[in-house]
Amino acid sequence: MVEVFKTNVQRRGVANALVALLHNNFPGSRINFDLEDCDRVLRVEGDNFHPEKVMMLVNENGFQCHIMED
Repeated sequence: MVEVFKTNVQRRGVANALVALLHNNFPGSRINFDLEDCDRVLRVEGDNFHPEKVMMLVNENGFQCHIMED
């Protein structure tokens, strides 16, 4: 399963911290940010993650996070 999220994360350090947090919650998933993209894309790929929880964790850390529509 692959899900792509639009965020408002702008700093690499913040992105790295969020990736670490998400890896702790969804071990084995591939997680990365593309901060060069205008949508500050967060991509999560794996079998054992829940998009709603990804959004909740990012939101709880003070950032916007929404599933990108096709």
